[in-house]
This record gives sequence, structure tokens and C-alpha cells, in this order.
Amino acid sequence: MPRIVTYNVHRCVGVDRRLDVGRVAAVLAALEPDIVSLQELDVGRARTGGVDQAHEIARRLDMACHFNAALRVEEEQYGDAILTSYPERLVKAGPLPGLPRVPNLEPRGALWIATWIDGRAVQVINTHLGLVPREQRLQAAALAGPAWLGRRPRGEPTILLGDFNATRASAAYRILSAGLTEARQLCPVGRPTATFPSRLPMLRIDHLFVSPEIRVLGVAAPYTAATRIASDHLPLVMDFDLGG
Repeated sequence: MPRIVTYNVHRCVGVDRRLDVGRVAAVLAALEPDIVSLQELDVGRARTGGVDQAHEIARRLDMACHFNAALRVEEEQYGDAILTSYPERLVKAGPLPGLPRVPNLEPRGALWIATWIDGRAVQVINTHLGLVPREQRLQAAALAGPAWLGRRPRGEPTILLGDFNATRASAAYRILSAGLTEARQLCPVGRPTATFPSRLPMLRIDHLFVSPEIRVLGVAAPYTAATRIASDHLPLVMDFDLGG
């Protein structure tokens, strides 16, 4: 039974304001995932000690790593990653549209890999949408369009996941759920799945959207002493298998 996790790690700075890449890696290791989708990673940034957080977490988990920099400032990078222990290849990495006339908005992007589970290709796309609803709509429409989900091989299992900064009431959610189904809606067992803020989770803004070829077996946001403090989000975990 494969397990996939999406986790906004907040630069590996916990709610106690302590920078600790090892703590984030330990949270993930305890979940025993096969695929990990991470957002808000620093790579070579002075503010977090110059560490390549994406590859350091992957090293600790003994996984392959693909990283997409949504933001680059000279040698410093900030963005998202997908880690996996399965055979994999990069399909696409790139930016998502923003609002050029609105100052100080953080650039956003998406990262797509194909991974093989029991010999079957599974498409995994990780993203982190903006904070402004109009920006989110543009980004969700881009992901749903021909450059991203419109390119996925017909009939191949697909998972779109990440931090969408958007609840079920948002336009971005409606755009994406028109083509895929949010995993919580398919979960046979109801468990807590709010992910933000980690100390008192009330909002469901991290999501896993799946194609019909994915059979969801369980979804949960583990609420433990470690997850409450390691980041401002809880990890969101999905167990699944591949249907027909």
C-alpha cells in the first residue's frame, strides 16, 4: 500500500522559531512515506545557514529528490520538491502565473514527476499557490490547462497535491476539483485532516487531488507532539492503491 505525504515545512523553522532540518526529516521518517511533496524549502540561502534543505531531507530519508525553485536570488533558491523511493523521472518544472501589477507577491511554481509503482506509471504534481484569490484562480486554471494536467497521459493515475492556500469554498478549489477529486471526499474513514495552523489546526488548505485510477484508502493529518511544532502546517498523509 503506497503512502504519499504533502508537507509545507516553513523553511524547516518550527513554531518555536527553531531552524531544524533534522526535526522535519524525523517527522517524515516516522510517517514511513513512499512519496513526499514538500513546500517552502530553502536551498543555499543565508537565512537558513546555506543548507540545501531539499536534498538534505532526501538524504536522511534515502530518497531521490527533484527540486523546483519558485524564487532565485543569485545563488539562493526557494521552492518545492518531490522525494520518492520509487523509480522516477522529472516530467516538468516551471512557474505559475502571478499578478504583475500587485507588488511583493511571492513567485509560485509547480513540479511534476512520473514514478513507477509495481511497474505502473503514476503522475505526481506538487504545487504551492499564492495567497490572493485572483492569483489562485489564475494558477489553478494554469494547472488544469493544457500545459499541466491537460498533458497527462490518458488513463494514467495522477495525484496533484500541495499547499493551495485555499479551502473548498474557493474558486481555485472548484477549478481543480472539476477534473480531479479531492482525496478527502473519497476517504472511507473519517479522520482529522485540517492542517493549518499546526498547533490548533482549523483550516483545510493542503490538499490531494486524485484521478479515478487512484483508490484512496485513508487520509489524515497526524497531530503529534512533533508535528505540532516542526512547522506551521501539519503533514497531510494519503494511503492509496491503484485501481483499474
